[in-house]
Amino acid sequence: MTPLRKAAASVTGAAAVLLTVAAAPQAGATDWRPGVTFYTGAQQGGAAMSADLDAVGVCRELPAPAVSYLAVSDRNVDVFFNPGCRTGAPGGTGDLAYRTGTLNAGDFPYPAVSYRVRADAD
Repeated sequence: MTPLRKAAASVTGAAAVLLTVAAAPQAGATDWRPGVTFYTGAQQGGAAMSADLDAVGVCRELPAPAVSYLAVSDRNVDVFFNPGCRTGAPGGTGDLAYRTGTLNAGDFPYPAVSYRVRADAD
């Protein structure tokens, strides 16, 4: 690759990164506080609901179905699509559940209705 092509590729790559960052949903400064926050809308939109990270091992029901989340925590949270922290797709059985991770954000495959905080980050 010639020096000119290398420079052009670098500029193109940098532009692609900037466009990706600019197009990504931007959370407000208050949204980036430590904890795990569930949202009623996609891409961390809608009403926010905080997980009780002190309730380790306790099944908690969400006050409203959550479509997305933001995790900035030292604990994982297992998320369920059925009441009572029951695994499976909504209204069904199986082993389907979701784990938030400790530094992550995303949309759930189904609306989440209950969760359980794990004792460790594994």
